[in-house]
Amino acid sequence: MSDVKTILEMIKENDVKFVDFRFTDPKGKWQHTAQYVTTIDEESLVEGIMFDGSSIAGWKDINESDMILKPDLKSAFMDP
Repeated sequence: MSDVKTILEMIKENDVKFVDFRFTDPKGKWQHTAQYVTTIDEESLVEGIMFDGSSIAGWKDINESDMILKPDLKSAFMDP
């Protein structure tokens, strides 16, 4: 079974409401963006999600800060 199908099944089986994408900024500080589960599908898990990185320390100005966050699907887990 693919990682995408496993994650989508985990979301359904656990009645997940939000999916939290966690990452570190250039300085190593933990950051995250939480998405409503209705925005999570195969495409978002494979292609990633777009977000504005201008508030990330050490990144770029707002006019240069559009980012794509591609999840490492093997690291997915339920966080109660």
